[in-house]
Amino acid sequence: MIDGSRQWRKQRISDAFGAAAAHYDDHAGPQRLAAALVADIAQRQKPDGVTRILEIGCGTGFLTRDIQARWPGAEMVVTDLSPGMLEQAASAGHVAGRFLTMDGEAPIFDGPWFDLIVSSLAFQWFDDLASGIARLAELLRPGGSLIFSTMGQGSFARWRTAHARCGLVAGVPDYPTLDDLRAMLARFGDAFAFDEEYALDCGGARGLIAHLRGIGAVVPGEGRAPLSPGDLRRVMAAFEAEGSNDSYQILFGRVTR
Repeated sequence: MIDGSRQWRKQRISDAFGAAAAHYDDHAGPQRLAAALVADIAQRQKPDGVTRILEIGCGTGFLTRDIQARWPGAEMVVTDLSPGMLEQAASAGHVAGRFLTMDGEAPIFDGPWFDLIVSSLAFQWFDDLASGIARLAELLRPGGSLIFSTMGQGSFARWRTAHARCGLVAGVPDYPTLDDLRAMLARFGDAFAFDEEYALDCGGARGLIAHLRGIGAVVPGEGRAPLSPGDLRRVMAAFEAEGSNDSYQILFGRVTR
């Protein structure tokens, strides 16, 4: 059961992404690349026999459309925490699936049901990543695969460093390291994880902030408060003193039932 504070946080996340849905694609360069790689891994791991697919955190539908193009005859269940994102994905067309507002960390399904579960850059919003992965793995049919990407601890390293130089802590959540993710997946007999780095050409602190706002990633890590205007100016200056760009570390994982 989700307590009141967690439920409130999930609602904030949903609202933030819903507000960004209409312009999300204009800011989502790394998100496109990560979704494409998830789809490629899925096709290599599950080329045949896929009849039922679940997507967690569809966003505006980058991965959704790619997966359906690869398995046009499969039944797709497409979910997102944000109704606004779901509406955006459904309105893009070219997807014949069932769209559901659902918290991927608390799926409404029970028992083995899907041949393939995919997700790209949604798991970082889970309260408990290890438990969330385990719940989703339980929804796989024998031989089914869960393939996903999520944010890694190395993401926005220069932005974090700028905060530290100012004696502050960034609102960026504490994402797992690759070793952390591998440890979470060790309980599964057939699993792997790796990481990729994606440069973010943001052109300075204002560009980085615009990127995060543009994709709706504006809810700080739990227990973190927004910076005061003065502190934000200091952090922006510290960031730009060392350059103008940053990067994503994206973790990729696969679990097979």
